[in-house]
Amino acid sequence: MTPERKESVKSFKSLKFGVLALVGACAVPLSLALPDAARATPPAAHVAVPQSAHVAVPQSSTGVKGADPSVIKVGTTYIAVKSAQGGIIVRQSSTLSGVASATAKKVWSDTAGRGEVWAPEIVVDGGRYYIYFTAGTGAAHRMYVISSASADSGYGAAVKLALPDDKWAIDGNLFTFNGQRWFVWSGWAGDTNVEQNLYLARMSSPTTPTGARFIISQPRESWERVVGNPYINEAPAAIKDPNGQLHIVYSANGSWSDQYCMADLRLRAGGDPTYVWDWYKSNGCLFGSHAATMMSGWDPTLYVNGPGSHSFVLPNGDINSSPPSGNRFPTMFHAVPKGTAYSWSNRVWYTGTAVWWGSTTYTRANVPGATSNTGYGLKFFE
Repeated sequence: MTPERKESVKSFKSLKFGVLALVGACAVPLSLALPDAARATPPAAHVAVPQSAHVAVPQSSTGVKGADPSVIKVGTTYIAVKSAQGGIIVRQSSTLSGVASATAKKVWSDTAGRGEVWAPEIVVDGGRYYIYFTAGTGAAHRMYVISSASADSGYGAAVKLALPDDKWAIDGNLFTFNGQRWFVWSGWAGDTNVEQNLYLARMSSPTTPTGARFIISQPRESWERVVGNPYINEAPAAIKDPNGQLHIVYSANGSWSDQYCMADLRLRAGGDPTYVWDWYKSNGCLFGSHAATMMSGWDPTLYVNGPGSHSFVLPNGDINSSPPSGNRFPTMFHAVPKGTAYSWSNRVWYTGTAVWWGSTTYTRANVPGATSNTGYGLKFFE
């Protein structure tokens, strides 16, 4: 969630938290318990985790003020997009840390007066650049896309994505899994701000959704309901683990609080991405600054508060290239340095490292299907 969301959040925070959103005719409860016997274990023996990954290293601030980093690597160039100046800017650098000092080029302006421009995400598909972003005010926020043959110029007019049901939508991004393009985003079930859920829809092209939307997560766990009204699941980012299983890593708890954190959804092996019960949720935050909300075996941050709205820095933004180098790979996330008052205006982009963590069990209760699922999880380091 970007700093420009302040006025919208003021308005939606005033809404009373009513009945939970319905999926079809029934609510989707996610009551996930974590028995001691099912706690996450250290990496499996076949997973090569560098010794340095086990020790937190000093935080690495890029110096870029703001939220919602999106960074990809094309060849030897890092490309970052950001909402700024009433539109979208692009920076290019030969190093990830050099993004901050790179020249910012404005590639799109909100000349139509759509309103708040939030959380642009850049990917490459078929050799062409696509930037997805949210624009609008209040309940009118919707997803848009611009495209170009060049990363930092030549983008055409914004096209509204015809997402199924046409409801409030933010933080959307495109990925391809098992040969199928998908779009994942955070949105409302209806026309009022009860809670923010995560949805998937198929895409027949980078700009054309097809079929229905499918809910894959709701903020129903105690650790993702510490700060709310509304309660949120947002900023989803797809990644594929060494076993080929799909993960959606997202942010939970209000972004206006240092309780903001990152958690994981893992699709079971051979699972259907459109079937909510084929997804298993981590039993707590995997990257956060409060021990009480962390999954057992995961430690809170040492140097920053409220990490979230991250980007996996992948070649072309393509999850099929992940992990790009061994068992660990770079990330970019926003957070506030410890010792600084937590506010949207104090958020900064940070570089970090993600490590695949083997033999990680996620458990759940009172839902269809198996109560536990073991596979790769993720650990994040500052």
